[in-house]
This record gives sequence, structure tokens and C-alpha cells, in this order.
Amino acid sequence: MNFLSSIFSIKKVPYLSWSSEHPLNKRPKAFTVIMLVIGLFLFGLGEAILIASDSGVSPWTVLAQGISKMTNVSIGEATFLISISILLFWIPLRQIPGIGTILNVIIIASAIDLTLPYLPHPENFLLKILQASLGILVVGIGSGIYLSCNLGPGPRDGLMVGLQQITNKSIPTIRTFIELSAVISGWLLGGIVGVGTILFVFGIGPCVGMGLTLVEKLSREA
Repeated sequence: MNFLSSIFSIKKVPYLSWSSEHPLNKRPKAFTVIMLVIGLFLFGLGEAILIASDSGVSPWTVLAQGISKMTNVSIGEATFLISISILLFWIPLRQIPGIGTILNVIIIASAIDLTLPYLPHPENFLLKILQASLGILVVGIGSGIYLSCNLGPGPRDGLMVGLQQITNKSIPTIRTFIELSAVISGWLLGGIVGVGTILFVFGIGPCVGMGLTLVEKLSREA
């Protein structure tokens, strides 16, 4: 199977030389933690690149906007409620949190705050699309790196992995389904959908597949 077809057909997070034996591992290898931090930082950087493109927010922010409009809670509060709800879905999906689940929130948020002030905000429409596409690609690669550490996924990635395990569909297919469900729900509730939002919906699944396939390939060649 060639690299391109692997991107769209990959069905599980690869277990690599640096992968932790268990998400609740209290003493992971130093290199595993380094890879986790690198992956999460890239994830946050990608989010910042997407935000700076000013081409549209992520599908889950659209959902938070919609919930905010319908319930009069803030977007931040709606985002928190969404995350808690997703974590509750982990229970029947048998997903296990770990240090990566906690660091997911801390490092991604920090990476966005650290890098966003230095990123360009293009005015040209084509440049906006190119920058948004770059951001989505970086998020996907960062996801592949941090998920391969097996130290616990973030809420949405845990939902993705759990649904893949019970449906046996490819990770890109499951991720696209999740993002599409979020953006449709958010739009119906009054959230604002941009071009960057649509790019994220249909681009993040293949980009996560690329990230996972890439780290697996690099691990084999190392």
C-alpha cells in the first residue's frame, strides 16, 4: 500500500517505538514526553495559523457559537460544556484519559497564545485559503505525533478513536463525520460558517491520516 492510499485508509493509531505502554503510565519515557509536547505544540500552532487566516472558525467553535446564541451562555462556557459532553461519550467508547489529555488543553492553548501575535493576517482571499490549508495540515501532523505517544487523547480525538474502534471505518472517514456533524449542528443553531470552516471539515481527517501515516513511516525507517 503506497503512502497516499495509507493516508485515507489508516484505521488505528500506530504503536511505535516511543509509544507508551498505557495511557495512564506514570513514568513514560523522556522521548515519549518530548514527542507529546512537540505534537501538541504543532497542534496549537496549526490552530493559530487557521485563526490568523481570518477565513472562518473551526467546526466546534461554530457549534459553541450556536449553543451560545440559543442558551445565552458565553462561547467559552459553551465550549467547556461541549468538551464535558464529549468526555462523557468516552465512557461507553472505553477511552482512557492520561497526561496527554491534560496537557492537550494546556499546551495547545499556550501555543496559540505564543504564536498568534507573530502570524500574518492576509487580506487577499487566496492567501487566506492557503494559510488556512497550511494550518489544517499542521494540526493534522501535530495530531499524528501526539496520538502516537499513547498518553491519552484530547476530547475530540478520543471520540474519533473510540468511534473508529466500534465502526472499523478509517480514521479520516470518522473524523470527517464528526466535524461535519458539529458544523451542521452549529449552523442550524445559528453559528457562523466560513470558507476556512469548510476546509477544516473536509481537510482535517485526511491531514490526521497523513500525520499518523508519516510518523509510522518515519519510525520504521529510523
